Amino acid sequence: MAAKNFNYVILGGGVSAGYAAREFAKQGLKPGELAVISKEAVAPYERPALSKAYLFPESPARLPGFHVCVGSGGERLLPEWYKEKGIELILSTEIVKVDLAGKTLVSGTGESFKYQTLVIATGSTVIRLTDFGVKGAEAKNIFYLREIDDADKLNEAIKSKKNGKAVIVGGGYIGLELGAALRINNLDVKMVYPEPWCMPRLFTSGIAAFYEGHYANKGIKIIKGTVAVGFTANSDGEVKEVHLKDGTVLEADIVVVGVGGRPLTTLFKGQVEEEKGGIKTDAFFKTSVPDVYAVGDVATFPLKLYNEIRRVEHVDHARKSAEQAVKAIKASEEGKTIEEYDYLPFFYSRSFDLSWQFYGDNVGETVLFGDNNPTSPKPKFGTYWIKDGKVVGAFLEGGSPEENQAIAKVAKVQPPVASLDQLAQEGLSFASKI
Repeated sequence: MAAKNFNYVILGGGVSAGYAAREFAKQGLKPGELAVISKEAVAPYERPALSKAYLFPESPARLPGFHVCVGSGGERLLPEWYKEKGIELILSTEIVKVDLAGKTLVSGTGESFKYQTLVIATGSTVIRLTDFGVKGAEAKNIFYLREIDDADKLNEAIKSKKNGKAVIVGGGYIGLELGAALRINNLDVKMVYPEPWCMPRLFTSGIAAFYEGHYANKGIKIIKGTVAVGFTANSDGEVKEVHLKDGTVLEADIVVVGVGGRPLTTLFKGQVEEEKGGIKTDAFFKTSVPDVYAVGDVATFPLKLYNEIRRVEHVDHARKSAEQAVKAIKASEEGKTIEEYDYLPFFYSRSFDLSWQFYGDNVGETVLFGDNNPTSPKPKFGTYWIKDGKVVGAFLEGGSPEENQAIAKVAKVQPPVASLDQLAQEGLSFASKI
């Protein structure tokens, strides 16, 4: 089989891939210069929809509704868009071998693809309980959520196990968002996680107390400080019980596991420099190998604002890093330079009728402000993180677009703070005057 040749190849079919393709098209492409190779069967889409609106019982989100780039207010790139732009969309194709020195990719079916410039946008894969040899973890109706196929299977189970019992293993993003989605579908939901509170990598105990209270009010039972150590199945091989380390046994018709992800870097091992679990890049997402760039979850890059090397797993960075890399590729071809990537970390989530945003860094002392009573009809509260006398991070639940912009500005500008007590009293008005 003759190898297919492209100037540019984007490897991966997630959010980064879609935003990189759009940026290539903006910068000017000749037909046949660019290929996007994805193991998924559909064109790149906004992944966050899968844990939210995709699972709604009423008017759920469906493709083509959330193809990129609608998540950031851009146009929807349908499969036809790629055709119009002369971009080859190579779907349902898993790359199993990569030769960076030889600029060649090989698929599971033996097809070869050659490139001049490669953009690695492989994202993350979920961590599975079977990876740790958890007993019974291969039973049916134990779900992980990463791709649209996963969401479809979970959706089928929700329909077939009407008013059934669901157990969520994990208290992070996926756990909280899917806990809410399953409850909205009228399942009896229990959440299990080992940490003292939910979202421990970001939330303080004060922030978490609000969400745990809100979930409890919605009828979700939270079990903290223990983990799932085994599962039993019925005669059809479907999960029926979750065994916890503390001896508790929970009945379950559906189990959803959200215990984190890991960057998909296996194909590149030993061929490219790595750091902090990702592929090391510069401020233009160039790797240690000429003509190879890495974006999104897989990239470990210099975070200029904090003068640190970091890896960021979030859709906002997936979009922006992809655009930066393509601008850098095109600029270097023309002998031009562009600004270094200057990223302000941004995370957000929505569940039930709640919506929070966080900007900056969650280090140092914290100040909680506003109304974080889970029984409030319209709660609005936030937290500032203060390090070396300056505000370095800000979180807000229930903010308006203007208020969210204000806390973003605070995290970027890092204003000094005279007194923590005064900051607590001022609350949101402190951000509004920056």
